[in-house]
Amino acid sequence: MFIKAELKLPKEAKFILDRLKKEGYEAYVVGGVVRDWLLKKQITDWDFTTSASTSEIKKAFRDKTFFSLKHDTVTVVIKGKNYEITPFKGKSLIEDLKYRDFTINAMAYDAKKKLIIDPYSGIKDLKKKVIKATLDPKARFGEDPLRLMRAIRFSVELGFRIDKKTLAVIKDMAELIQQVSWERIRDELLKILVSPSPARGIEIMHKVGLLKYIIPELSRCYGVRQNRFHRYTVFKHIMVTLQNVEPDPVLRLSALFHDIGKPVTKKKRYGRVTFYGHEKKSACMTHKIMKRLKFSNEMISQVVLLVKEHMLNYSPEWSDSAVRRLISRVGKELIMSLIMLRKADLIAHGTDKSKEIALLEELRERVETELKKDNIALTVKDLKIDGHVIMKELGIPQGPEVGRILRILWEKVLDNPDLNKPETLLSLAKEIKQQKESN
Repeated sequence: MFIKAELKLPKEAKFILDRLKKEGYEAYVVGGVVRDWLLKKQITDWDFTTSASTSEIKKAFRDKTFFSLKHDTVTVVIKGKNYEITPFKGKSLIEDLKYRDFTINAMAYDAKKKLIIDPYSGIKDLKKKVIKATLDPKARFGEDPLRLMRAIRFSVELGFRIDKKTLAVIKDMAELIQQVSWERIRDELLKILVSPSPARGIEIMHKVGLLKYIIPELSRCYGVRQNRFHRYTVFKHIMVTLQNVEPDPVLRLSALFHDIGKPVTKKKRYGRVTFYGHEKKSACMTHKIMKRLKFSNEMISQVVLLVKEHMLNYSPEWSDSAVRRLISRVGKELIMSLIMLRKADLIAHGTDKSKEIALLEELRERVETELKKDNIALTVKDLKIDGHVIMKELGIPQGPEVGRILRILWEKVLDNPDLNKPETLLSLAKEIKQQKESN
C-alpha cells in the first residue's frame, strides 16, 4: 500500500502542496501524475487532492488567479499553466481514492514522506497492463458514465487490456452513456481516435454496445459485405483505413466517416454490388454526426470536404492546370491530408492496389511542385491584383462586374500561373471589359 519513491516535482507543484499544508490541510499529488511517473511517461497535467473544502482552497489561493469549471475542483493558474485541486471525496485520502475510476488512477503521492500511496493495487495492475475499475465497477460507472468510454481510451492509449469483470459491466451499463453530454463524449472519442490503436478502440466500443448510442450510423456498417474490389466488410474496411492514417484529428475523423454512407447507397445491379454516390451521402451524414457531437464548424467543414473528395482518382494524363484545380478545390491546407486518406483507403481494400498507390505518390510530388511556384493563385485573393485596382483603372463602380472580372482572371491564372503579374492582369482585365462592351 505504501511504496517508497521520490517523484521530482516542479516548483509550482511544490508551491501548491506547501501552501495547502501551511494552511493546515493534507495535500497530495494524485491520479494520472503518479500513473505516468511509474510508466516513465511525460507528465503534462498536475492534479492534487486535499482535505480542504472548495471554499478553503479558494481562500488559500486568493492571491492567485483561479477558476472553478468542474464540480468542486479549483483550477489554480500559475505562470499560464493550470493546476487542478479537488477536495477529498469522503473524509480521508484512502476514501477519496476508492472513488477514482480505475486502480491505475487510484494512487497518490505524499511529497513530504516520499511515499506512493496505493491502497487498491494500482501498481500491480500497471505491471499486469490491465484497466480495472476501482473496487465496484457498477458503482464507479454509475458515478460518471463517461468512464465507460474512458476505460476504452486508457486501454488504447496505454496498450492495456480491460479486466474481464470491468468489461462485462461496461457492456451491461452501456446505455448509461446517453446521460453524458455530447461535448464530453466528443472529447473522449477524439482521444481514442488519436491514440496508437484507434481501430481497436472503435471495435471495442461496438462490441460492448457503446457505439450504437454514439455513432449508430457506423454500427450499421458492421457486417455489410462489399463487391469484388474489396476484401473486407464496410466496417472492417473503415477500421483498416483508420489505422493507416496519421494521428491527426481531422484525418482520423475523415477516415472514420469516409464510407459511412455505403449501407444506405448499397444496390445490386445485374448481379454486381454498387455504392454509387456513397461519397456524397457519407459527407452529408458526416455533417449531421459531427453537428450532433458538437464539433466546431471549422472542423466539420474540413472533415466533410475530405470525405466528399476521398474517391480521388488521379491519372498521369492530368495537366498541371488540373492539379492546380484540385489543390484549389480542396485547399492547400488539406490537399496532403486528402492524398493520405486516399492512400489509406486503397490499402484497406485488402487487394493489390500498388499501382494506384504509386500514382498517388506521383500526384503528391506534382502537388509539392505546384505549391512551390511563386505565382500560383489557388483563390481569387491570391491574384496580384484586387478589386480596388480594377475599379480605379477601369472606371468600374463597386458591384458584381468587379467580381466577374476577377473570377475570369483567376481562371486564366489557374491555367497559366505566369499570367499572375499586376501589369499582365490589368491588361487582361481591360480586354475582358472591352469584350463585354462590344457584345
